[in-house]
Amino acid sequence: MDDKILHTLEYRKILNTLSQYTQTSMGKATTEQLKPSVQLDDVKQLLAATDQAYTVDRLKGSPSFGGITDITDSLKRARIGGTLSPHELLAVANTIMGSRRLKRFIAQIHEDEPVEILYNLSDLISEQKSLEDGIKACIDESAEVMDSASSELSQIRRELRNGEVRIREKLDGMIRSQSVSKMLQDQLITIRGDRFVIPVKAEYRSYFGGIVHDQSGSGATLFIEPESIVAMNNKLRETRMKEEREIEVILQKLTALVGDQADLLSIDIDITGQLDFIFAKARLAHVMKASLPRMNDRGYLKLKKGRHPLIPIDQVVPIDVELGNSYTSIIVTGPNTGGKTVTLKTIGLLNLMAMSGMFIPAEEGSQMCVFDAIYADIGDEQSIEQSLSTFSSHMTNIIRILKNMTPKSLVLLDEVGAGTDPAEGSALAIAILEHIHRMECRMIATTHYSELKAYAYERKGIINASMEFDINTLSPTYRLLIGVPGRSNAFAIAERLGLPGMILDYARGEVKEEDQRVEHMIASLEENRHAAETERMKAEVLRKEMEELRSRHNHELAKLEEQRDKWVEKARQDAKKIVDKARSEAEDIITDLRKLAQEEGASVKEHKLIAARKRLDEAEPEQKRKTAGKRSATERRSIEPGDEVMVYSLNQKGHVVELAGPKEALVQLGIMKMKVSLEDLELVSAPASAKKPQGQRHVTTLKRTRDENIRKELDLRGANLEEALIEVDRFMDEAFLGNLGQVSIIHGKGTGILRTGIQDYLRKHKHVKTYRLGNYGEGGTGVTIAELK
Repeated sequence: MDDKILHTLEYRKILNTLSQYTQTSMGKATTEQLKPSVQLDDVKQLLAATDQAYTVDRLKGSPSFGGITDITDSLKRARIGGTLSPHELLAVANTIMGSRRLKRFIAQIHEDEPVEILYNLSDLISEQKSLEDGIKACIDESAEVMDSASSELSQIRRELRNGEVRIREKLDGMIRSQSVSKMLQDQLITIRGDRFVIPVKAEYRSYFGGIVHDQSGSGATLFIEPESIVAMNNKLRETRMKEEREIEVILQKLTALVGDQADLLSIDIDITGQLDFIFAKARLAHVMKASLPRMNDRGYLKLKKGRHPLIPIDQVVPIDVELGNSYTSIIVTGPNTGGKTVTLKTIGLLNLMAMSGMFIPAEEGSQMCVFDAIYADIGDEQSIEQSLSTFSSHMTNIIRILKNMTPKSLVLLDEVGAGTDPAEGSALAIAILEHIHRMECRMIATTHYSELKAYAYERKGIINASMEFDINTLSPTYRLLIGVPGRSNAFAIAERLGLPGMILDYARGEVKEEDQRVEHMIASLEENRHAAETERMKAEVLRKEMEELRSRHNHELAKLEEQRDKWVEKARQDAKKIVDKARSEAEDIITDLRKLAQEEGASVKEHKLIAARKRLDEAEPEQKRKTAGKRSATERRSIEPGDEVMVYSLNQKGHVVELAGPKEALVQLGIMKMKVSLEDLELVSAPASAKKPQGQRHVTTLKRTRDENIRKELDLRGANLEEALIEVDRFMDEAFLGNLGQVSIIHGKGTGILRTGIQDYLRKHKHVKTYRLGNYGEGGTGVTIAELK
């Protein structure tokens, strides 16, 4: 790809932005050397790697490349036998450690979310753990060779420390002496040139002898190594030289180990650089809100809401473009500053990004093509030279493009034919465009010439386009409109700005009638397009609302069905427990009856016992029962007041008291009355009164039977009067329906408020014959005994 084209389309600016997201110098170098690929398979592989890194970044965040540095120069020196410094060796160890962490991070991700390309690439990293351990056993994090690097070094450093201690003790005793301290400028020990010295006043120089190593700026202080410690300092210096030689030996051994693995480490450096580069592309995609484009090599290009990546996202106007299907060339017309040049750059730059393995700032479903080359003649700067110079510059670029282009190229021409006489320029522009079109190149060209509108309209495979202009605000909207040629809008703008009508009328008269018809046709097309687009947007909003409603409905329906199944299953389990309990109790009763019959000589028929047990078995709820709603309309109509019915939802029998409308009935269920849907009822039996002649009034009868499970006493201690009266009312109804003759209400003695209120209530109750306080043994004044009618 021509470097000039990359510069024209601002490709280098994208690479500079991308390099900001790299973490290593190798990744940055890979970014700087990046160029678009012209091979479809290579581009797909690059995009697949970016897509996998994008997935990793989304799920787990970007991996750390901490500790990894470019150790290429160190590896070269190690190969030729040079000695690496402790800092260089520590960098090698840290790079090995960082590479190993990166490899394991990707391997762990691959287990949960397959990232085949990244995994295969990272798996090539050699884990030089033994080399890393060897270096870190000798060099600490401050890049200092440790005492433990060798036994010889450990012994030498012990001697050094002991020698320093002896010298300090000797000097310390000297400076603390009263006779010596008065000769010193300060009572301290310092070092000059690795030799221990003391600060002596200049006038006492001859007293100490020894060696003068330094003096103060004023000359009043001399830093003297006393003669008594010269031999000790010499010994210490010899020991330091031994230390340096031993350290050199250790560094040479470590460097030899690095040299043995230099080839593998070089590969590791290349791989980590590639991985850093791939993850940088993923991070850039996140920042730009970019998406993965689909690639082809058949010259088809489709951008959906494509944005120029160098324009802030809150300022850029997205464009929709399709090229290479119904038409292979687009002629864009429209006024200056309308966005034509930005449109060309956006299309060219996004295609270059896709061919480089980068996501593009566009919506999902966009397609890019792998062209063998992209050519562009785009001039942004206004020239102040002669028109011949401007025209010559354009022609030079276009001639070079015409020589090099192929049917698999993309050609972008800005203001083709500009810079010369309009008549000659438009004719030349048509000839150039026709030649490129016949070559079957993909082409997008912008122009001011109105003649090119008719040319694009007449030629098959070429389509007009324009940059939208808002006549009301006298400003461009920067939207690309495919299929609609641009209008000059000169008269409309002049009229809006206040140009006198007389001048405008004269100007309109100078325009050819054919040109006026074209302008009117374009205006009509724009009106129709606006209307169609408005309707389309309304339809799109309605479609999205309907999809949301349908999704919500399906979700709620599934939720309700799940709850219904749980409720039905719970009811079935509860009913089964009740029946099991009843069967157990019935079995106990039957057993007792048999014993009683044997003891008293009575005879209980066995077939009756079997029949009773069978009835209990039939009472057990089925796993699935037919719903009442499947009964015929005739069966539903046959239910009348007084009928005995089965309420399926409650799995209980009851009697119909009255019909409460066309779809409901009031049903008596024990002591409770409730409205039930007719579809939830099934007729069990009809009373004899149902056979009475037509017109005779139906009478509902309820037979009261004694129920041993009905409570005979009610304990209200601790309740207030209002709560107590509600409970008494319910209790009296149960007792009456249960055919009880006498009940006990326990209210306690207390203040008497509860007792008085309950007795006042019983005095007025229609089912109470008499009431009294309890006798001795019944609870006394803490209990009221009521007899029922």
